[in-house]
Amino acid sequence: MSLKTHTKGSALPPLENGKLRLYSMRFCPFAQRTRLVLAHKNIQFETINVDLKDKPDWFLERNPLGLVPVLEQDDKIVYESVVCNEYLDDIYTQEKLTPADPYRRARDKMLLEYTGKLVTNYYKYLRSQGKDEEVKTELNKVLEIFEKAIEKRGAYFGGDKVAMLDFFAWPWFERMSPLKTMNIEMLPEETFPNLTQWVARMRNLPAVKATLFDDQAHLVFMKSYMTGQPNYDFGL
Repeated sequence: MSLKTHTKGSALPPLENGKLRLYSMRFCPFAQRTRLVLAHKNIQFETINVDLKDKPDWFLERNPLGLVPVLEQDDKIVYESVVCNEYLDDIYTQEKLTPADPYRRARDKMLLEYTGKLVTNYYKYLRSQGKDEEVKTELNKVLEIFEKAIEKRGAYFGGDKVAMLDFFAWPWFERMSPLKTMNIEMLPEETFPNLTQWVARMRNLPAVKATLFDDQAHLVFMKSYMTGQPNYDFGL
C-alpha cells in the first residue's frame, strides 16, 4: 500500500478483516511513538498516512480531534499516542514495555508528564530559532529532570532494557540532532552527558532504526512545515 498522503476528497483505502491499521503522518513525533511500539513488538500492520492540514472526512469520522496516531482493527478504533501504546502493550504481550511493579509504573507516569513540558519548550525554542534564552532556561530545567532520571535508572528509562517511557520521549530527542545545522543546540554533551549516551544507545535499537528519519529529511520537513506548506511526502 502506498505511503503517500491521503488528503480531503480521497477515498478511504479498503479495510481488510482482522488487519491492524495505523493512521499516521510520516514526520509526526506523536505517531512515531506508536510506530516505535509496533516495530519493537513486531506487530503486523498497515499504514495510512493522512494530510493533517486538509484531512479526509473518513479520517475525522475515526478521530474527531483530527490527530494521529489512530489505530483501527475491525470495529475497534483507538486514538491518542499514550492510549494507543498502552492498548498495544495490553493486547500484544510480547516484549512487555509497561513496568509490572505499581510503584515503578507510577514513577514512569509522573515522568511522562514532563514530556509535555519537553514538547512545549522544544517547539518554542525552535520557533525562536534558538534565540529565546528564557525558553532555553525552561527547556534545560526539563532536560535536567530526564538527565537525573536516566543517571539513576541505567541504560534506559526501563533500567537495563527499553521501556514504554523511552519510546514516549524518543521522538523529540531524535529531532534535536538536525537542529545543530541551524545553530540550535538543545542537548550539549557537556551539560547532559547521560542523556547524550542514552540517545546513542537508542539509535542502535531495531525499533528506532525502523522508524528513524535522517537529519536531512527532518530539516526539509521542518522548514516546509514552518512555511505553512508541510512536505508530507518528502523522499517518496
